[in-house]
Amino acid sequence: MTHYDDAYRANGQVFDPVREPELYDGVLSKRFFAFIIDAILIGFFLLLASLVILAMGVVTLGIAWFLFALPLFAIVALLYVALTLGGPKAATPGMRMAGVTIRSTDGERIGPIIAAAHALIFWFSVSVLTPLVLLVGLFSNRKRLLHDMLLGTVILNAGPLARTRR
Repeated sequence: MTHYDDAYRANGQVFDPVREPELYDGVLSKRFFAFIIDAILIGFFLLLASLVILAMGVVTLGIAWFLFALPLFAIVALLYVALTLGGPKAATPGMRMAGVTIRSTDGERIGPIIAAAHALIFWFSVSVLTPLVLLVGLFSNRKRLLHDMLLGTVILNAGPLARTRR
């Protein structure tokens, strides 16, 4: 349930870029910075998962090495995004370092399922439509990318959002 009165809503949306431009200042560059940090962290967790499987393979006389046949990167990345972006802080560690958070357009935090879908649609759109699809954010009034629009999410600056206790 949202706790916003109808007078606050602008065109059915909680976060109005005209009324609150500070929520969107520098969001695209912060998203890029957060993506780099998260890619490094996912690489670290992928290395850690590989080492665990390697050690398990030694203990199980090679049987656990069949786990290397799994799409390990996809599993680690989706778990990372679902547990962090869909968690109570509504931001990955990279997003927290960059000072941004995610919300649905009605103001609620997203759950792990939407967070995983957010990552899947991002990777699908970038791989099919080329990275040029990211230019959509330059022309969106709320700095939303294509996968944000499809899922009804918005990336906001965490500082101004926290000051309004939302």
